[in-house]
Amino acid sequence: MAGEMKRLAKDTATYGLSSIIGRFLNWMLVPLYTRVLENTAEYGVVTNLYGYTALFIVLLTYGMETGLFRFINKKEEQEPMRVYATAIYSVAFTSLLFVLFILLFLNPVSGALRYDAHPEYVGMMGCIVAVDAFCCIPFAWLRYKNRPVRFACLKLFGIFSNISLNLFFLVICPKINADISWFYRPGYGVGYILLSNALTTALTFLLLIPEMLPGFRAAFSRQRLRQMLHYSFPILILGIAGILNQSFAIISFPFLFEDKDYADSQLGIYGACLKIAVVMILFTQAFRYAYEPFIFSRNRDTDSRTAYVRAMKYFIIFSLVIFLGVMFYLDLLKYFIDGPYRQALAVIPVIMLGELFYGIYYNLSVWYKLTDQTRWGARFSITGCAVTVLIIIGFVPRYGYMACAWAAFASNLLMMLLSYFTGQRKFPVAYDLRSAFTYGAIAAVCYIAGMLPEIASDPLQLAYRTVILLIFTGIILKREIPSSGIKNRYC
Repeated sequence: MAGEMKRLAKDTATYGLSSIIGRFLNWMLVPLYTRVLENTAEYGVVTNLYGYTALFIVLLTYGMETGLFRFINKKEEQEPMRVYATAIYSVAFTSLLFVLFILLFLNPVSGALRYDAHPEYVGMMGCIVAVDAFCCIPFAWLRYKNRPVRFACLKLFGIFSNISLNLFFLVICPKINADISWFYRPGYGVGYILLSNALTTALTFLLLIPEMLPGFRAAFSRQRLRQMLHYSFPILILGIAGILNQSFAIISFPFLFEDKDYADSQLGIYGACLKIAVVMILFTQAFRYAYEPFIFSRNRDTDSRTAYVRAMKYFIIFSLVIFLGVMFYLDLLKYFIDGPYRQALAVIPVIMLGELFYGIYYNLSVWYKLTDQTRWGARFSITGCAVTVLIIIGFVPRYGYMACAWAAFASNLLMMLLSYFTGQRKFPVAYDLRSAFTYGAIAAVCYIAGMLPEIASDPLQLAYRTVILLIFTGIILKREIPSSGIKNRYC
């Protein structure tokens, strides 16, 4: 048992390396964007377009990543390469159809998205989405083959390429004195952000060719595809509803106000502050990368439920530490965005708690994935999505971006509760609720203790909050290390 937890932690750390470093470096682009782009509305356009990107990647992968792990790990499966081939052929075909549709109907689609003045934005976004969706399958293959280092290196290469291209177009080119008008247009900031992403996506695709070739050389199976689609379709619905929980506010924001410039400006402010909460989001993502292959491989073991219990507990512990760390050092983190964007800092604790609930919900999803009852995940996500849509449509026009944060909080909390109580009937797992509530209560006390005192000196305030964070960490270590040592003898 101890070895399995160490492996999960190691893989989470390795996958997280690319996510943490990558998100951190991309995070470092936020102050660049908020200072280089002409106004908050332009950053709102970037936020809006990437909201669409997240949604369409879910649509174009249609649950095939999870389907790949499920079928490739079945005891009766004798040809894992055929499962991989089926997935890669399927996603390649649908991604190609998507690109052709976008390019053939570029002007009508751009007009519908209110980007008729810049249809090339939509064209670049479509190409980025299609290639990224296809690349998800070879990346999933690397996860199945337990090659987190290769996975992380490819991800990091893409991240560094994207950052380098952003710096070239947004910082270096404006300072070049020579005539570069043959390829550079001043003031085309949003376009160059998308172009940098498109070039990076193309480079990542080329580097993944060695992982793609075995899949394309293997035999495609129509029967296996039908089985995988049957399994994955509820996950697609789950994914759509899940991403709408996170992105519906960003996608719908410009349509909820008559003044599009005002909507883009407010969305830009919200999107910039959302980036500060990205630490919790990337931790959840890193955990997901490691956890999904882990649960399907552990399903063959008799003591698998004990592993799920321990994984849940440690996820909650690390999430609470991250929450306190971000909130205690927010007075420093806020300087990563320009002054006009800081008015939305109040959304950060709400967003982070909502992401904590989503991470717990993801842990709980083990029961319907392992029992092939993925329709339940679709039901939970649709319910959460309905709550998100109702709150956003009903309250965003009046309360603005703050309603977006509370919509994510409420929907993730509801999905977490629904999944837990249903799962305890369908696939009982004795999660350590006592520890979860205990650590949650201690974290709440530490948060109040750290935020309430008004200390005039910023260094003293940071020092005081650091002490509180160390106390919280010390309590965890004192409670967990001795007990882990005892338990490990019997695991």
